[in-house]
Amino acid sequence: MITVIDYDAGNLHSVANALSAIGADYGVSRDPEDIRTADRILLPGVGSFGDAMDSLTRSGLTGPLTEAVRCGVPFLGICLGYQLLFEGSEESPGCPGLSLLEGYVRRFPDRPGMKVPHMGWNSLSIRKKDGLYRDIPDGSFMYFVHSYYVDPTDKNIVSAETDYGFPFAASVEEGNIAGMQFHPEKSGDAGLAVLRRFAFPEGRRVC
Repeated sequence: MITVIDYDAGNLHSVANALSAIGADYGVSRDPEDIRTADRILLPGVGSFGDAMDSLTRSGLTGPLTEAVRCGVPFLGICLGYQLLFEGSEESPGCPGLSLLEGYVRRFPDRPGMKVPHMGWNSLSIRKKDGLYRDIPDGSFMYFVHSYYVDPTDKNIVSAETDYGFPFAASVEEGNIAGMQFHPEKSGDAGLAVLRRFAFPEGRRVC
């Protein structure tokens, strides 16, 4: 079963509807014990980086979450949940992220003709076709709403890029960890196909 983390910063209704649409077995929880025993973990999120980390910490979820992911539980972060995987963000200076992956979250620069936030449909340039994007056509369009983008230290973990004035990491995949800046739950058939790849392949704990 997928445990969807409720920490007052998630777009839970849309995510739950999408998981129901693909027939996934899931539960929504803010109980640390549910995180410790989860088969798969999904961390959604909208709002600010600092507020989200404060909410995770106050809810007692940060420790169980990082412990489960380091033990090999498959993890998917969506939008803000993706950004929280990294070490910090220009949105909330001095607030550490989960630091499960190395890198930093940066604000899109103000440039002529480039509105911030980046909002709407944009295409993916898929770099890893053997994971969540297996059988997903290169150039598929996904739905984005964000003012900040992930700048991972190790560029080899980037599984898809999107261009918005310059190419940025639309998603990453590294071992049992995956994250995506776009909203698969709002991205039509292609987005649901990505969620299926997370929901149904085999995965197991290593500790």
